[in-house]
Amino acid sequence: MNNPSKRRAFLQGCALAMGSSLVPRLHQKATARDSLDHDRSQRFSVSTYSFWQFRGPKVPIETCIDHAARMNFDGLEILEMQMTDSSNSYIQQLKRRAHSQGLALCGFSTHQGFVSPDSTRRQDNIKKTIASIEQAYRLGIPTMRINTGRWGTIKSFDALMANRGIEPRLEGYTDDDAYKWVMQSIEECLPVAEKCGVVLGLENHWGLGRTAAGVLKIIGAIKSPWLQATLDTGNFLENMYQQIEALAPAACFVQAKTYNGGGTWYTLDIDYPQVATILHDAGYRGWVSLEFEGKDDPLIAIPKNLELLRHAFDRQ
Repeated sequence: MNNPSKRRAFLQGCALAMGSSLVPRLHQKATARDSLDHDRSQRFSVSTYSFWQFRGPKVPIETCIDHAARMNFDGLEILEMQMTDSSNSYIQQLKRRAHSQGLALCGFSTHQGFVSPDSTRRQDNIKKTIASIEQAYRLGIPTMRINTGRWGTIKSFDALMANRGIEPRLEGYTDDDAYKWVMQSIEECLPVAEKCGVVLGLENHWGLGRTAAGVLKIIGAIKSPWLQATLDTGNFLENMYQQIEALAPAACFVQAKTYNGGGTWYTLDIDYPQVATILHDAGYRGWVSLEFEGKDDPLIAIPKNLELLRHAFDRQ
C-alpha cells in the first residue's frame, strides 16, 4: 500500500473498527461493575451483649460465636466487658473459633469516661482505651466503639434512663469544659488507633454523645480519619430519624436496637426500612450489628430480628 492517502484511510478505518468493538466491552464492564455495586448484600452482625444484657453470669464469647454462626449472621460484635480473659492465647482461640465457622469479628464495644475535671481520672481512661485498641488489634477487629463519658451527677444508670439520659453538669463547670476534656483525651488515643489500624467510632451514647450534634462537634473538631461515629439507632430519644440522618454520613459502624418483649429501660418503635433508606442515601457500606435489648428469649427473638433487618435492607 504505497499510496499515502489510501494508507491513512485504511488506518483510520481500523481505528474506528477497534473503537466500535471496544465500546460494547467497556459498556459491559461498566454495567457489570454497576450491577455488582447495586447487588452487594448488606452484612449483619450481632452484639454479644444481645445474648447477655448484663443479666446474670456473663454469657461466654465462645457461646455467642456459636449462636451467631448457627443463626447465619455474617459477623460478631464483641462487648469488651463481657470478656473473661484478655490473654493472647484466649484471644487467638476466639479468632480461630470464629474463623472456623465463617464468622467475622467486626466490632469491639468498649467503655470509658472522659467527662471529668480530674486529669488523673482522664489519664486512667486514656490508658484503658489504648489497651482496648491494642486488644481490638489482636482480635483482628477494625473498628471500636468509644463513649464520651458523662458527668456522673446521676449515680444510677436506671435513674439516668428514667430521666431520658439527661443529667445536671458538675457545679462550676460547663459543657465547653467537658468537650475540651473529651477532645484532648481522644486525641491522645488516636496515634495508637492509627498504628493498630483500628477506627474509633464515637457513639451517640449519653453524656456529650446523647445527640448527633454532640458527636459531630467532637468529630468535626478533631478531623481525623481514625475517628468516626458508631451510630446506635436506639439512643436517640428525640427526633430519631432526623438525628440518624445527621449522623449517618460520619458512621463507620451501625448498631440496630430491637426490643421484643419490651425494653429494659424503654421501648422504641424503629422503622427499619426508613433507617435502611437513610443509610443507603448517606452511602453507608459498613456493618449493621443487631443489639437485642428486649425481655423475650434472645435465642428466639434474635433470629426473628435478623430476618426483620434483612427484609428492611433488601428493599434498597
